Amino acid sequence: MTYTRRQFLGTTALAVAGAGLSACTGVSDEPSGGGSGNQGSNTLRLFTYDDASQMPKLKEQIAAFDQQNGTTTTVDNLPGSGAAVYPDKLRTQLLGGSGPDVWRIWGGQLGAPFATAKQAADLAPYYAKYGWDGRINQNAIAGMTFDGVKSGVPFFLAGVGAWYNKALFAKAKVQPPTSYAALEQLNDALVAAGVTPLGTGGKYGWHIMRLFEFLLEVSAGPELHDKLLAGAETWDRPEVVTAFTNFKKWQDRKWMPQGALGLDPADIEPGFVQGKQAYTIAGQWVENNAIGAAKKPASEFGTFELPTDHTPTRHSGFVEGYMVNARSANKDKAAALIDFLVQPATQKALGITGSTVTGAEPDQAKLPLAAQWTDINKSSPFYTIQDQAFPKQQSDQYFTVQSELLQGKASPAEAAKKMQDVVSAWAKDK
Repeated sequence: MTYTRRQFLGTTALAVAGAGLSACTGVSDEPSGGGSGNQGSNTLRLFTYDDASQMPKLKEQIAAFDQQNGTTTTVDNLPGSGAAVYPDKLRTQLLGGSGPDVWRIWGGQLGAPFATAKQAADLAPYYAKYGWDGRINQNAIAGMTFDGVKSGVPFFLAGVGAWYNKALFAKAKVQPPTSYAALEQLNDALVAAGVTPLGTGGKYGWHIMRLFEFLLEVSAGPELHDKLLAGAETWDRPEVVTAFTNFKKWQDRKWMPQGALGLDPADIEPGFVQGKQAYTIAGQWVENNAIGAAKKPASEFGTFELPTDHTPTRHSGFVEGYMVNARSANKDKAAALIDFLVQPATQKALGITGSTVTGAEPDQAKLPLAAQWTDINKSSPFYTIQDQAFPKQQSDQYFTVQSELLQGKASPAEAAKKMQDVVSAWAKDK
């Protein structure tokens, strides 16, 4: 995954790759003092959740860094589960004293706990040393700054929208919609043509969540949607009931695969490339991870911002980056590794399709669809993707609510009330 939420996303197995998680990590009980010159050992460990297809590229770049710096870096990988498993695994390692020196993480409320617990180092000295402020998108940096502390270095900024198969759209004689009503009409036309419209999977919760958050933007509008995510307005209201009603409608009208709740996102997200579904809701990573991996020409596919009927039109978005263990004895070398990874040449070699780094923008000739999203991100604002806007506990509770709704165990009105209970408990503790 080149993003990923949450990503998170697009792998074929939930497994830990690389050397054992209990390997020597070069951590100590005392902080080394970033930028102080304390070099620690020559051993580093990076913990990540890269898509399986990305791992060879990442390991190749890590090997180049090690050769240049005389280090030995172990890469441990936990792909596929997204926010459902990875943060807890990371937290367990950190609390147990075997945490990595560097880890990949999402911004928002997924990265925030590591910053507020002071498990992530303050990277301000390294921002100054390496000039990251002048080379990295400031909006993305803000997504990994917590209580004024720059706790992470973002390398990926995702815009989430629709990615579709042109041949299947042509079969149903439809075009990308410009209104929500037109999107529903498009879905009906695809079903009538024998095509499943949306490829989405509910295993782990976060992939199918992208549909609900879009429907909430449609029914609530930008201002109310943001207040709902912040716990500043009650979820027990008509606009939320409407969003849950439409969410159930997408399942009942067969606008998503049968049994979607049990489907693995790793299997379902590339389905639009394989012709199994007409489109999916995803980010720039799919041009490499799905279209490129299938060796298909980008001209056979298209992408568009989902229509919300509001001005401005917004899409779901998130940032991802790297943090450094506050207890690492190798902070200087850990920061050097991050600086290597956010060099334009490295970002291009890794195929980062939504890079935050100046000079690493997608090549229009090689990644035309990802480049299209670079333009969309410049012209359209985004709302924080829901499982990053909420802390993990609240995200997990939301996943339970959406599952109960789609299984018919809760009505839309009951789902709205349950979400209010979830969010109000969090809001009181903020």
